[in-house]
Amino acid sequence: MDDLSRAVRKYALKNAVEHGSARESTVLAKVLSLDPELKKDMKALAMQVASVVKEINAMDKGSLQKAYSEYEEEFEKEHSEKAAKSASHNFYVEGAVEGNFKTRFAPEPSGYMHIGHAKAAFIEMELARVYKGSVSLYFDDTNPAKERQEFVDALKKDSKWLGLSFSDEYYASDNIEYEYKCAEKLIKKGHAYVCFCNADTIGEKRSEGKGCGHRNQTEDANLSFWKNMIKGEYDENQVSLRFKGDMQALNTVMRDPVLFRIKKDIHYRQGGTYVAWPSYDFNTPIVDSIKEVTHAARSKEYELRDELYYKLLDLLEMRKPRIIEFSRFEIINNMTSKRNTNKLIEDGFVSGYDDPRLVTISALRKRGIRPEAIRDFVLRSGMSKSESRSSMEELLALNRRIIDDSSKRLFFVREPVRLEVAGVDKIDIKLPLHPNIDMGYREYRCGSAYYIDSNDADALKAGDMARLKGAFNIKITEVNDELIKGEYKGTEKIDALIIQWVSEGNFMQSDLTLIGDLLKDDEFNRNSMIKVNGYAEGYASGLKDNDTVQFERIGFFKFDAKERTFFSL
Repeated sequence: MDDLSRAVRKYALKNAVEHGSARESTVLAKVLSLDPELKKDMKALAMQVASVVKEINAMDKGSLQKAYSEYEEEFEKEHSEKAAKSASHNFYVEGAVEGNFKTRFAPEPSGYMHIGHAKAAFIEMELARVYKGSVSLYFDDTNPAKERQEFVDALKKDSKWLGLSFSDEYYASDNIEYEYKCAEKLIKKGHAYVCFCNADTIGEKRSEGKGCGHRNQTEDANLSFWKNMIKGEYDENQVSLRFKGDMQALNTVMRDPVLFRIKKDIHYRQGGTYVAWPSYDFNTPIVDSIKEVTHAARSKEYELRDELYYKLLDLLEMRKPRIIEFSRFEIINNMTSKRNTNKLIEDGFVSGYDDPRLVTISALRKRGIRPEAIRDFVLRSGMSKSESRSSMEELLALNRRIIDDSSKRLFFVREPVRLEVAGVDKIDIKLPLHPNIDMGYREYRCGSAYYIDSNDADALKAGDMARLKGAFNIKITEVNDELIKGEYKGTEKIDALIIQWVSEGNFMQSDLTLIGDLLKDDEFNRNSMIKVNGYAEGYASGLKDNDTVQFERIGFFKFDAKERTFFSL
């Protein structure tokens, strides 16, 4: 037995032992979470899983337990390893002092909050808990061309939904006057100069390690040009204030980076008060220092910029926070890039920032992912600097464990086919809402007309015995494309194909929105969202917005009352 076959059988047995029968969707999701590359041949994998699940569900209880016992030690080991990993995320910072710890969550309000932001925020919250400190909400808003109040409001809303609680809130743009004074101080010390080179020239000379003629301007000339900059006397892209670093530095960040540039867009918070706006490299260390941040957390991609961060604070004689770095959070076959997400929206590939295929927090919320699942998911990699690549299947698996006990079990028939049963006048059927938890029942008075899933209909032929799950047995007498006929054969359980159903007059017409990977081979996956029409049993008509259910043999779903659809989980 190869490794894949063994894994399919192993987790199908586990699912059957835990839930009474194995479910194809659950086993498939588990195997994919172990190796997402298997998605390249989903059809073959799905067929293999279906075959194994059918075999295992046909086992009697004794045979099932015997087969499962072969893997019990492995499951116990996996459980112990997971528990140990969850308990030791290693949230430790060298030099941090309990009771004297302050960090900040620093999103730029130029887009919606995504799962990468959530990782940073939850790590910072965990550090504040460990060291009995605080986390501020800091809006890094010094690019008026991209930032909007809409994004500030959305970031606050998403943070609140995630359960994040901040000690205070502040904005980079409220400190521009102070930063102007800092810039003037650098000019007077000979550490900054005004440059009239365009962006292409600046890039070329930095690459070559050569300075431009503006580097040798006098202090008075630079001060004069600087004052003209903040008065708005230059056009955008005409001029910039640059740090006088080392054009031969091995760390190219130190090759005279831009500290201020001209932006004449109206700022969402400051209006048209300022036109000279600081770069991230200049703004961040200064605001961190004056806001008394002790530990500035940011992702590893900024590692080369640490030298400039500390150099500026040294030259300005300001207090220096300690920088904490961790890996970025990457979701396989998805994206967190604001620019790329905006492009998908602009091109009409996705409906907006809350499109359930995305990994923005608003999209995950709309899809039905719980905040606690997101927290557990992003904290799994701890503060490691190693690249963190995870799959959506891992997040969904965590989410399913959280919602399992609260999700009612219902039937849904896809592309329904009519079934007429002779020998039935009226029959009352009572079905439990959960196999393991007392949630009550759904009850139906049924007649002779039913609808079954097209997949089940395709498996039937005249003469077959079948059982409507939780109801009664039938013998198939006639099969055609639009109608199946059968005869009532009592309620005693028999060994036969078990069919999900809805009865005529007791169903809600709806659809399932099946969510797949956003990207395939780094391109937009045009099959990333598929709608499947069908009927949910009548109980579903009483569901409230955001309720989660498990449609048996299909999977977990969240009900969206506005769109009248169920999003896959």
